[in-house]
Amino acid sequence: MTMIEQIATDPALDFYQFDLLLTDEEREIRDRVRAFMEREVKPIINYYWERAEFPFELIPKLAELNVCGGTIKGYGCPGMSSVASGLVASEMARVDGSICTFLGVTSGLAMSSIYYCGSEEQKEYWLPQLARMEKIGAFALTEPNIGSDASHLQTTARRDGDSYVLNGAKRWIGNATFADVIIVWARDQETNGVCGYLVEKGTPGFEATLIEGKIAKRALWNADVIFNECRIPAANKLAKTKSFRDTATVLANTRYGVAWEGVGHAEAAYEMALRYSQERRQFGKPIGANQLIQEKLVKMLAEVVAMQLTTWRLSVLRDQGLMTDGQASLAKMNNAAKARQIVAVAREIFGGNGILLENHIARHFADVEAVYTYEGSNEVNMLVVGREITGFAAFV
Repeated sequence: MTMIEQIATDPALDFYQFDLLLTDEEREIRDRVRAFMEREVKPIINYYWERAEFPFELIPKLAELNVCGGTIKGYGCPGMSSVASGLVASEMARVDGSICTFLGVTSGLAMSSIYYCGSEEQKEYWLPQLARMEKIGAFALTEPNIGSDASHLQTTARRDGDSYVLNGAKRWIGNATFADVIIVWARDQETNGVCGYLVEKGTPGFEATLIEGKIAKRALWNADVIFNECRIPAANKLAKTKSFRDTATVLANTRYGVAWEGVGHAEAAYEMALRYSQERRQFGKPIGANQLIQEKLVKMLAEVVAMQLTTWRLSVLRDQGLMTDGQASLAKMNNAAKARQIVAVAREIFGGNGILLENHIARHFADVEAVYTYEGSNEVNMLVVGREITGFAAFV
């Protein structure tokens, strides 16, 4: 049996034989995560999404996938390639965005902060526990009055003897109501630099309140967070953080994962719309036999293929140490925008059935709005790319 015969998939779903770009290990990880999401998540997620509840019973099962920690090497982490780690995000988003982001917060933002910015002691203590998902992480950067302008944080950290005292507020913090450790980014009052701090569950002066009324990623719990004279040991400062540049390093190395998340939503929407167009009959024939529907599907496919190839190339560059901030921002910006467009067109193809949760496309339709906005809004990512290609910063 030839290699192509072994890995062949439906040409309508893998039009440019994307499978051939993947290693055996990457393909195995993708298939393992896909099987888990289809078996464990898809049958139950609409129930939780509609009720804005988080399926805590999935956490031990997610841990068994051994994907938490992504590309981090050592410390009990899987040490995957960037392509494999991206495929994890893509396959999760292909079924549900809430679960994808839940894992991404712990595996990407929280663990990457510790890995890139922590001391050896901090890494040895936290990373193995987070990788096994015995502990859950959160990442607190965004503030109520400071959205995209994250370099001008208002949350402060004051050195007081053997402690740091945190004061301020954060918003949209995923996992914060139940996380065991939160990476809090605050301005050091002595140096004026933005630094990271480890705040553990139950620390006095820390309060997290669940944000209600969301229309996107409803099964993911986001919180408003308040720090009121929140005292932590001085040893809980991330040892290597001195400025916002350290925060930006973490964001760039997780932003590529959000680009993959866009791929997952787009693939799901295209696949569901294609299948629906072949099964749904109107005026005596499948709706897919009509020119207008075929035009929609072909345009969707063209964007999906471009997204897959761009994001694969970005991941290869990341593993080679060649990925730039602009490249990561370009992929996130483009993939999120294209996914938003593709999901909307898929919803059109479903007609009235597209607004029913039971057909899943409605959940993607809502969730992709969050993908379009977080990890840098469309406009901010555009300006990051613009700065890189022109040499001029247009943020101010």
